[in-house]
Amino acid sequence: MKIDIDARGLACPKPVINAKKELENMVEGVVEITVDNTMARENLLKLAKSMNLESNILKDEQDLITIELIKSSGCSTECEAANAVIERKDDLENRCIFITKETLGIGNEELGQVLIKGFVYALTESKPYPKSVIMVNGGVKLSTVNADTVENLKVLEKEGVQILSCGTCLDYYNLKDELKVGSVTNMYTIVEELKNSSNTITI
Repeated sequence: MKIDIDARGLACPKPVINAKKELENMVEGVVEITVDNTMARENLLKLAKSMNLESNILKDEQDLITIELIKSSGCSTECEAANAVIERKDDLENRCIFITKETLGIGNEELGQVLIKGFVYALTESKPYPKSVIMVNGGVKLSTVNADTVENLKVLEKEGVQILSCGTCLDYYNLKDELKVGSVTNMYTIVEELKNSSNTITI
């Protein structure tokens, strides 16, 4: 079974949502999806990884990118490796830290910058660790240009915590090439993470 999707011109996260719907409706087969920007390409590759699918970039031009997502009924070596990671994450608390800015609290900006560094460091010293740390808007500066928070987020990532930065926000602040920890995500994944979290702490 093969499904072709033309997702050119669709804003994030629609290409990912459209591909995911088709993949969930098939036992095995191929979804071949065409997009017109690198952000959609990266999000689709991340979708494939999260679903333990084989993925191939068939065409990669400036505004014409075609990706093949292959769903098989059997579990591959990659699938087994992914399951091992999942088992490791069983020790994490089903909690999400949702960071919306580069400072902590309302008031003095300089103090807020000091506090957010202390907060992220404190996360590394407090177990069980959360399942994920998601950064949006100015929060993406913590995974890019803030050296102190980058190092502490790396500590969390090594322990299995998902470190996710909003791709649209990275683009807005021209920080996409500055990402130093974790991965780029999209609004669909952010919504799913928040929905599936038993407890979300918003900063």
